[in-house]
Amino acid sequence: MDRHHHHDRIATELGLKPHQVKATATLLKEGATVPFIARYRKERTGALDEIQIATIRDRLEQLAELEKRRQSILASLHERQLLTDELRHKITQAAYLRELEDLFQPFRQKRRTRATTAREQGLEPLAKLLMKQQDINSLRAAKAFLDPAQGVNDVQTALQGACDIIAEDISNHAAARRELRHLFKTKAILISRVQKGKERGGERFRDYFEWEEPASHAPSHRILAIFRGEQEKILTVRIRPPEEEAISMLDRLFVHTHGETAQIIRDTIKDAYRRLLRPSLEHETRQELKQRADAQAIHIFANNLRELLMAPPLGQKRVMGVDPGFRTGCKLVCLDNQGKLLHHTVVYPHSHREAEAAKTVEQLCERYAIEAIAIGNGTAGRETERFFRTLNLSPNLQIVMVNESGASIYSASESAREEFPDHDLTVRGAVSIARRLMDPLAELVKIDPKSIGVGQYQHDVDQKALHRSLDDTVISCVNRVGVDVNTASKELLGYVSGLNRALAGYIVTYRNEHGPFRS
Repeated sequence: MDRHHHHDRIATELGLKPHQVKATATLLKEGATVPFIARYRKERTGALDEIQIATIRDRLEQLAELEKRRQSILASLHERQLLTDELRHKITQAAYLRELEDLFQPFRQKRRTRATTAREQGLEPLAKLLMKQQDINSLRAAKAFLDPAQGVNDVQTALQGACDIIAEDISNHAAARRELRHLFKTKAILISRVQKGKERGGERFRDYFEWEEPASHAPSHRILAIFRGEQEKILTVRIRPPEEEAISMLDRLFVHTHGETAQIIRDTIKDAYRRLLRPSLEHETRQELKQRADAQAIHIFANNLRELLMAPPLGQKRVMGVDPGFRTGCKLVCLDNQGKLLHHTVVYPHSHREAEAAKTVEQLCERYAIEAIAIGNGTAGRETERFFRTLNLSPNLQIVMVNESGASIYSASESAREEFPDHDLTVRGAVSIARRLMDPLAELVKIDPKSIGVGQYQHDVDQKALHRSLDDTVISCVNRVGVDVNTASKELLGYVSGLNRALAGYIVTYRNEHGPFRS
């Protein structure tokens, strides 16, 4: 399928006009970012918003992967001389990856199976004879295929080998897989049980020790929690539709009479389902559940990040930043209204030196005319906040708890080392906490979004998809707010549409050497 067909397909899926999708695809191919297209190319896209443009981008990539897989399958079949005109037509017309894989399933180069051995023993003609379900004596028919040299010493061995071939053929049948896949999708039950002897060590998964619910209704956080419990070997997880329905579905497809051979086929269907189809489709369903859970969780994580980035800035105020601690003390920094470091020290309010700490803080607030205090919300955060609220400070001075996730990551970063080469990590971390209060967006863009801590299961989801979504969110926020080219860091400038990290670095270097831009 050509790219124009893809444009039409995406337009239909999203309720857009083909020319809107085509224009967006062209702009993306030229290297334009999603916010840039949304803001500055409205006339070409028909005023598509960021969400629509990002969805088009993602679908184009998915369809490109579909085409890549289609060509790979065609090449493999052609090379092995298995590509008939009918099969080529079906593969060319396949609209979904699962449909492609079902068509390719019978031709996969597999590891050795029971059916492989049976075919090598010459039992495929017997399998085909049984599948016809004619009124024959199966034992008498099987005698014709005895071959001690091939290991077929009795009729039971011959019949079992033939049934193994039939079971594999049923498992590879595209229509059977399609109908069973729908059954798994609509009626499968997600079942979780605690592993024997793991009750004590797995208390945090207690809710899922005896859990069952329709897989299609399971929310993302529960799917991720259950799969994590399985990964940690606390839970055993199964995904099963009603077996009677699955068997009946296969019976309708493959059983056509009521004779002796029909009963053999019925018994073989049960083996094909339990041994081959159910494990395969359960694996597929797991993947689909994981993908759905990942997508839902990533959407929540992106919204959480957006709230952090778009939090109202305090503005140009003189701020004291506090990185709390018990044994190692609280690291204090005093910044001017531009975020420049003026002073740093350590106090110990959670020890016998509490009075000394109180005096130091009060003196620093007066000396540097501090207007707000930002306290990190990590270890000792609440205790430190209570201490500060007991001090004799100006009633107009704000005391604010600040999310400190990722501050330690920033303090060890190249950016922090460049700005504060003569200060240790604790000072840099406290500076980051203070600046997050002054301007959350400008400070948080210096940190990998994944390090900010945007959700409970962020390390369990697809990391590539998470990175893209969080990156998109940062880009969107930066371009919505805008930047001051004369004060913005290179990290902040790097997210501006039309710029990249290298250009942002050149701008900052030029600004440092030649002074502020005048226009």
